Amino acid sequence: MKQLVNLQRFFLVSHILAFVFGLAGLLIVLPNPELLASLGTLGQKAFGWSMSGGGVINILLGTVAVAIFAYRTLGVWQWLTFMIPAIFLSLGSELLGTSTGFPFGEYGYLSSLGYKIGGLVPFTVPLSWFYMGFTCYLLARCAIDATIKPGSPFGFLRLVLGVIIGALLLTSWDFALDPAMSQSAYPFWHFGQVGSFFGTPYRNFLGWIATGALFMTVAALFWQKTPIVLSRPQLGFLLVVYTSNIAFSAVITVISAGLGIPVGLSVLLGVIPALILCWMASLVNGEVSTEKTSPSSLAFK
Repeated sequence: MKQLVNLQRFFLVSHILAFVFGLAGLLIVLPNPELLASLGTLGQKAFGWSMSGGGVINILLGTVAVAIFAYRTLGVWQWLTFMIPAIFLSLGSELLGTSTGFPFGEYGYLSSLGYKIGGLVPFTVPLSWFYMGFTCYLLARCAIDATIKPGSPFGFLRLVLGVIIGALLLTSWDFALDPAMSQSAYPFWHFGQVGSFFGTPYRNFLGWIATGALFMTVAALFWQKTPIVLSRPQLGFLLVVYTSNIAFSAVITVISAGLGIPVGLSVLLGVIPALILCWMASLVNGEVSTEKTSPSSLAFK
């Protein structure tokens, strides 16, 4: 099991480093042709590869890190009963959206996120729905389960509030993500019409809430008898995943797109609530031992 801990660390650190290299490429090298020319032929080829494949690698690293964490902390059943519905339901929603415009509005993906399923949706997109959706849902559930016990008269609220708060945390990421990915110098997707929210249609956020709530509801039904109890280091892992993904989008949105309000909303409605949820869970649970979490779990140390 210690090997899994080391692998989880490796993929999480690599995920964050991929963000750093991506920011350097997008914000430093790409806007300065003379710097790119100084890299030489080999350097230019390497840079071109990183721009075309960096997004794919970054998402894969985040997916593996979260998948290992899910297996370690909750076990195979909880991991797969979240991941499989999240991937297939989000893929269905994305295929519907890119072909009909419902529920996100008219949009299309460019060629930077890997092979497109059905020629429409990059295979990496459902993976990002999984790893960020899982992170948001667990942040919500660990705080709720710490305050509302499964056997209490209001036990059903655990499931309802977990889905609502988890979906809102996920959508808060998109406030910074969409301007960064659609309006930067190197966009990853585009909207058919310029939306009212800094280029993004308002219905796009409704689509995010609906899609996130859909697969989180499926997980909630599978997990309804499973209380989520996490230690502070485990909560820290989730917080790092969530904030690092928002930070990457936020930097691009502010520097490349020149937009501060969407980033402010991501912080106000996403980062701050995530910090509060972690505080609530750790305040009630304290340093949870591995025996209290599950037989197969280990604290993220």
